[in-house]
Amino acid sequence: MEADKLITARYEALECVLDEHQRRLYAAVEAKVLGHGGVKRVHEATGVARGSILAGLRELEQGIVTITGEVRRIRRAGAGRKKLTELDAGVKEALERLVEPVTRGDPESPLRWTCKSLMQLSGELAACGHKISHVSVGTMLKELGYSLQGNRKTLEGASHPDRNAQFEFINKKIETALNAGQPVISVDTKKKELVGQYKNGGKEWHPQGQPDEVNVHDFVGELGKANPYGVYDLGSNSAWVSVGTDHDTASFAVATVRRWWFAMGKALYPSAKELMITADGGGSNGSRVRLWKFELQQLADELAIPIRVSHFPPGTSKWNKIEHRLFSYISMNWRGQPLVSHEVIVNLIAATTTRKGLKVQAQLDTNLYPKGIKVSDDEFAAIRLDRDSFHGEWNYTITPNTT
Repeated sequence: MEADKLITARYEALECVLDEHQRRLYAAVEAKVLGHGGVKRVHEATGVARGSILAGLRELEQGIVTITGEVRRIRRAGAGRKKLTELDAGVKEALERLVEPVTRGDPESPLRWTCKSLMQLSGELAACGHKISHVSVGTMLKELGYSLQGNRKTLEGASHPDRNAQFEFINKKIETALNAGQPVISVDTKKKELVGQYKNGGKEWHPQGQPDEVNVHDFVGELGKANPYGVYDLGSNSAWVSVGTDHDTASFAVATVRRWWFAMGKALYPSAKELMITADGGGSNGSRVRLWKFELQQLADELAIPIRVSHFPPGTSKWNKIEHRLFSYISMNWRGQPLVSHEVIVNLIAATTTRKGLKVQAQLDTNLYPKGIKVSDDEFAAIRLDRDSFHGEWNYTITPNTT
């Protein structure tokens, strides 16, 4: 028994540096020294399988030959467990049929309406006669060139044939206006925000284990929602944001432009002869909204200068300058902070800046802007609307009735 304890001690000391081949040879040597019954005693002392010890004894009897320059094999050629694809040649093809992109439009696919998790795939393959673990499914998917991927926002809907031509038209008009010292603004509505103790995306530095506590559910509370409508001045890299408490309508949009002009624009452009506005094609400032044009006529009359408008083609609003020069920085500035009140929203917006010197002014707008206001045919006909020869539905000028 003392000899068995010594065998165990020697094996435990060497186990971490022995590979499979060396382990069975060592066990075989110990068994050979012990003589009759040595295989059983070494198996019990080290845990090495009897079959491995017997295989080592056969190798010792045959003699160990080392050939310089060749890689020594731990197992003989062809030994070890067969690959699953060798045992079941159809499993890889069956797996690819389950996950290939065309199944998204195939209502007969078994996983058409379920999450394609590894467990689900493994279960579906087993039901088809292919026994495979979820771990092997993951390995096989990687071999087939698949990986976990999220959605990517790249589709912009049907591309209008004059999409690029409209971009070039807008850029040319902007360049001409800026070179002449005329104001050019980009307008749009930012995403509506819940006002109250609600979760806001992103993370902010806090003491360890002390995050801001927010509501579990995002039901609209007493404070309702905030509608930030922005005006970005391309020439001065400055902006105005009105935080509305009522509906996001064309009246609210034009009222924001009016507030920008009297708070910022008039001082920046005292000799302005024209105001150019770029906007997307939908929403409260959409190219087909009658109320938008009607309100712009009132503004043009008030400012006594023409207002030129150019809309981006449908589905391309992200190209509007205000999106990536103002709104994106506002979102970064208030990340991880609950927007507990309208005042907090206004202050966070006004504190937004960039390395290039963006300056933002913000103000709460508590006026009412009811929905459903109709512009009659007579009122619309009274608008001094001059459409450009190139896509007049997107590019037009509203001339004031007074000089």
